[in-house]
Amino acid sequence: MTEGSYFHLVNPLQKITQANKAKLQDKCQHINEGNSSQGKQSFLKEIYTDLYMTEGGKSPLTFLTMGIFGIGKHVSVQRFILDWADGKANQDINVIIYLKFRELNQKKGSCSLLQLIQHYAPELKEADLQEIKVLFILDGLEVCQYPLDFHNNDYCSDINENVPVDVLLTNLIKGNLLSSALLWITTRPSTASRIPPECVHRVTEIQGFNDHQKETYFRKKISDQKLANEIITHIKSCRSLYIMCHMPIFCWMSATVLENMMSNGNSDQIPRTLTEMFTRFLLIQISIKHKKFNGADVDNPDKLSEVDKTLILKLGELAFQQLEKGNLIFQEEDLIKSGLDVGKVTEYSVCTEMFREELGLYREKVYSFVHVSYQEYLAAIYAHFACVNDGKNVLDINGSTDLSDVHQSALNKALKSENGHLDLFLRFLFGLSVDPNRTLLQDLLTKDSSSKPCVDKNMTVHFIQEEIKQEQSSERIINLFQCLNELNDNTLVKEIQTAMKSGTLLGSELEPEQWSALAYVLLKSGEQLDEFDMKKFHTSTANQLRLLPVIVASALQSVNSPLRELDLSNNKLDKSAVNVLLTGLTDPHCQLEIISLAGCNFPSAFCSNLVSAIQSVNSHLGRLDLSYNKISDTGMNKLCDGLISPYCRLQKLKLKRCGLTKTSCVYLVTVLKSNSHLRELELKSNDLQDSGVKQLSIGLQDPQCKLEILGLSGCMITEVGCRSLASALTSNTGHLRELDLSYNHPGDSGVKLLCAKKDDPSCKLETLQYVLILYLYFKCCSFKNVGILCKGMK
Repeated sequence: MTEGSYFHLVNPLQKITQANKAKLQDKCQHINEGNSSQGKQSFLKEIYTDLYMTEGGKSPLTFLTMGIFGIGKHVSVQRFILDWADGKANQDINVIIYLKFRELNQKKGSCSLLQLIQHYAPELKEADLQEIKVLFILDGLEVCQYPLDFHNNDYCSDINENVPVDVLLTNLIKGNLLSSALLWITTRPSTASRIPPECVHRVTEIQGFNDHQKETYFRKKISDQKLANEIITHIKSCRSLYIMCHMPIFCWMSATVLENMMSNGNSDQIPRTLTEMFTRFLLIQISIKHKKFNGADVDNPDKLSEVDKTLILKLGELAFQQLEKGNLIFQEEDLIKSGLDVGKVTEYSVCTEMFREELGLYREKVYSFVHVSYQEYLAAIYAHFACVNDGKNVLDINGSTDLSDVHQSALNKALKSENGHLDLFLRFLFGLSVDPNRTLLQDLLTKDSSSKPCVDKNMTVHFIQEEIKQEQSSERIINLFQCLNELNDNTLVKEIQTAMKSGTLLGSELEPEQWSALAYVLLKSGEQLDEFDMKKFHTSTANQLRLLPVIVASALQSVNSPLRELDLSNNKLDKSAVNVLLTGLTDPHCQLEIISLAGCNFPSAFCSNLVSAIQSVNSHLGRLDLSYNKISDTGMNKLCDGLISPYCRLQKLKLKRCGLTKTSCVYLVTVLKSNSHLRELELKSNDLQDSGVKQLSIGLQDPQCKLEILGLSGCMITEVGCRSLASALTSNTGHLRELDLSYNHPGDSGVKLLCAKKDDPSCKLETLQYVLILYLYFKCCSFKNVGILCKGMK
C-alpha cells in the first residue's frame, strides 16, 4: 500500500497504524546476512527459518529475550515486525517503536519520550499515545553505554518532560512513562541482569537452530540441492562446526565458504574451527574483489596486495580500539584516527561484506561492522600482528611482548570481563597463532617478523588448563575448551574419551579439569548414554556441579526423556549452573514434573527465568520446592506472574523460610483469586504476621480459589490472624481441607474461633495443626473424620 492510498481511510488510528506498518515493513523486509550492498540483500521471508525459542503464554507487559551472539535475536525482531506489518500476528498492537541501543548510544543531552518517539516515528505526531496500544522494542541491551541507574535516577512520568536519556530509559522500563505500553528488550545473557527482575514479567531465550533447522537453512540458502546435501554431510562430519551452526550467522558464513570451496574442488581443506571459517571467508571476499577489479582467475590469491594488507590491519586497529570501549557504531573521526580513508573503506568490496556505512540517529553518516563477530575477529588480527610485527602487547602496555604473554594478558582480561564481551575475541586470538590460519594470513607478516619463532603453543595451552582447574562457571569452562579447540589442542578431551572407552575412568579420582573435560565431552559428543552413575566416581560436590550442564542437556532437553523428578536440594548452585538448569526446564522436550531446589542458593533475580519455565506452553511441572532460598518479596512477585498464567500446571509449591513478608501475601491473593491449578501452598517460617494472613484470607474466600492445603507454621500469627482465617473457613466456596498453624500464637480466643468451625457445615476443614495453649481446647477440638493433629504439646 502506498502512502497516498491512506487518505481514503476514515479512522485516524487506522491511518497511523498503516503508516507505521509501511515504514517498518520497508525497514525489516530485507536481511543482510553480512552483505551491506543493497543489490545483495535477501528477502527475510525467503531465507528465514524459524528459530528455536523457549517461551510460553500470552504477551506480558514487559519481557526480555536472551541469546548469545549470532543466535538470531535481531532477525527474530525483524520477523516479528514483518508478521505484524503483514497482518499475520499481534494485530491488537497499534504502533511499534523500534529502538536500537547502538543508535541510542549516540543520543546526547536531554529529550522527552515524545520527542524520541516522533524522531523514530514521525507518523505519530497526531496520535494520543495514552489511547493506543504501543510496543517499544529495545534491541541489543548488551551494547547499551548508559549506566541504567534504576536505583538513583529521578522519577519521570511525563512524556513531554526533557530528561537525560538514561533517566528516560529507566523510567520507560520501570513503567513510569507510558505505563500502558508493552516493552520487549533483547540482550545477551551476560547483560540481562542490568534490568532489575521486578521490571521484567517474562524471560525468553533464543537457542538458535536445532538440527533439523540447520539443514533447512542450508537447503534454502544453496539452490543446488546436490551441493547443499554435500555441504550438510561435511558439516556433520566435524562435530564442533555442526554444533556452531546453531548460530544463524555461522550458518550463513559456512554456506558462503563451503559453497565456494566445494564448487572449486577444495573439499579437503574444509575449515574445522571458528577462526579458520572466518579466515577463509575473508580470503574468499578478497578473491572476489580481485576477480571483479583485477580480472584475477584464482579463487584464493597466494598473495595479498599492499592495499589488502594495509586495510585489513587498519580495520583491525579500529575494531580493537572500539571493542575495548564497547562501541559498535563509529564516527568518521574514529576511522581517521585509525588511519582509514573513509572513501576507500566504503568502496572496497571486502569491507562491504564486513563493514557498512549507514545513517545514524540524526541522519548523519556512521559506520559499523555488519556483525559484532566480524569486529571481534578483526580486533584479534590487530592484536596478533601488533605483537608479531611490531612487538606490542596491546592488551597490557606494561606486559611482555612475547606472543605467549600476550595470550595470557588476553586470557586474564577476558576472564575479568563481567559480561564476557571478550570471549569470542579470545578464541580468535588463539586460533590465529596456529596453522592453517597462520599460513593463510602469512602475507600480513613483515619481512622481519616472518623469520621469528612461532608461539609456544604448549605454554598457552598450560595457561588455559590452569584456568579450567580454577573456574567454576559452566559457561566460562565451555568457552575455555573452545579456546583449546581453536589451538588444535584436544589432549584433555582425548584423555577422557580414551578413558571412557577403556573403562578406566570408573573408580578414578578425577581432577577438577578432568571433570570439566568429561562434562565437555558428554555435552558435545552427540551420543546417548544409557546410564551415567556419578556414585562410581570419587569426587567433591564442587566437581560434581561441573557436570550440571550435562545433566540438564541429556536429562531435560533430550527427545523422549524419561526423567520426571529431579532433587537438587542442598547444593550450592552458582548463577551459571542455575541458568543452565532453567534453560533445560524451558526446553520443549522437558518432561519434568517434580523438582526440588531447596537450599540451593537460588537467587531471587532468577525467579523471572523460572517463570518462563512454569508458564511455558510445554511445561509439565506440577511440584516445585524452593524452600530455604532467599526468594524475598521481589522474587515472589515474579513467581506469582507465572502462577496466574493459564499454562502453569503447578499444583504444589513449597516456600519454607524464603524471606517472605506480608507483601508476598498481597501478590499471592492474585494467584488464589485466579483460576490457578495450585492446590497446596507451604509458607512455613516466613514473617507473614496477621496482616499477611488477612490478605491470604481474602484470597481463600474467592470463588476461584481451589487451595486445599495451606502451611502457615511459624509465621508470627496471633488471634487477630486466626479471626481472619476463621472468617475465610466459613466461606461456602472454600476448598481448604488442611491448615497448619503450629508454632504460632493464636491465644485462647484464636483457638476457640478455629475450634468452633468443627460444627459449621460450610467449613471443609478436616485437619488443623497448631500448638495447644490450654489442654481444655485440645479436648473440645475434634474435627469430623480426621480430628486434630497437635504439634508441640508438652
